[in-house]
Amino acid sequence: MKALFVHRNMPGQFKHIARYLAERGHQVAFITRRDDRELKGVVRLTYPAPREVKKDTHPYLRSVEDAVLHGQAVVRVCQQLESKGFIPDLMVGHPGWGETLFLKDIFPKSPLISYSEYFFEPDGPMTSFDPEKPQTLNGACHLRVSNSHLHIAHSIADLGWSATEWQRSTYPDWAKKNIRAVFDGIDVEHVKRNPDASFTLDDGRVLTKDDEVITYVARNLEPVRGFPTFMRALPEILKGRPNATVLVMGGDEVSYGVGGSKTKWREKMLEEIELPEGRVHFLGQRTYGEYLSVLSISSLHLYLTYPFVLSWSLMEALSMGCFIVASNTTPVLEVMKHGENGLFTDFFDPAKVADDVLAAMEYPEKQRLRDNARATIVDNYNLPLCLEKQLDLFREATGKAW
Repeated sequence: MKALFVHRNMPGQFKHIARYLAERGHQVAFITRRDDRELKGVVRLTYPAPREVKKDTHPYLRSVEDAVLHGQAVVRVCQQLESKGFIPDLMVGHPGWGETLFLKDIFPKSPLISYSEYFFEPDGPMTSFDPEKPQTLNGACHLRVSNSHLHIAHSIADLGWSATEWQRSTYPDWAKKNIRAVFDGIDVEHVKRNPDASFTLDDGRVLTKDDEVITYVARNLEPVRGFPTFMRALPEILKGRPNATVLVMGGDEVSYGVGGSKTKWREKMLEEIELPEGRVHFLGQRTYGEYLSVLSISSLHLYLTYPFVLSWSLMEALSMGCFIVASNTTPVLEVMKHGENGLFTDFFDPAKVADDVLAAMEYPEKQRLRDNARATIVDNYNLPLCLEKQLDLFREATGKAW
């Protein structure tokens, strides 16, 4: 069988399944802009970055023009595949950047699964969440038009694939009926707590599980993942836990655009919040091994999020058996239950977050919650189980065995 995956940032959500198919003898091609990622047995085909969107393009249409440019770039690669006789039995793509727009025009008989990560509506969960940042008419109009490539992508897809039921729920009914919720999968044999782990700080101090370590992780430090609330809660947390060391892992860019795409939220919050020297360590983006070491030594892991795509970091923290305090926002409610596999706090209220973290540090049944956190992933989101569900999705789309 021949499978074609398309994702600008290879491998994205397709790492496990693309590699799995290749290991079982299927022909797997992967179209991407990344030239620094490899998957064993998978043929990577890169396309050059498209030209910049023209400056005089209407603001509402800039993302649409960019999507068309990405879609055209992918078509050119597909034409090369077609000329070599590679006609996919299945195509799986992330539509977020427009790459899947024209796949059905080049391979009309090949079933297409569109990765349904999140659907932005002018009055949707993201845009109506923060009362201090209400949706404007201009913002609503802009979003409705700039979202149009997702409408097209899902209208041409044979099936959609969401990681969680909540993410599926953000789609309109006409699209939702063809979307299946299947998580990517966690390699629980690899993503598990190492009791002997350690982490060396830049000042040479070595932290282990015997130290009191509070952890916060995000791809980038920004409002969507509650970074301002976290920072505003820190002074009281540090005052109440004089022996605690805080490790903050994440970059200084903005992944999701809230507050301005050029805002450096770490710098912004450090101008507002005065932190005691040597107790809060900003680690930036580290290797995966270092990330797992940080989670292994964590005494308490704090996770905050808008109603948006559930972070891999939360699922991995659960798999690591972390003691988690998380915001009681809708994506989290699908995988966590207060008092069973973690504890909840408020997304917006720094004082409440501080109080809840301090109370959690004295929680009498931490180990029970850690064990249940690990069991949540082992029982429901382990990699073999999720891969089999993904294969079921592929069978449904193609009517063929995989």
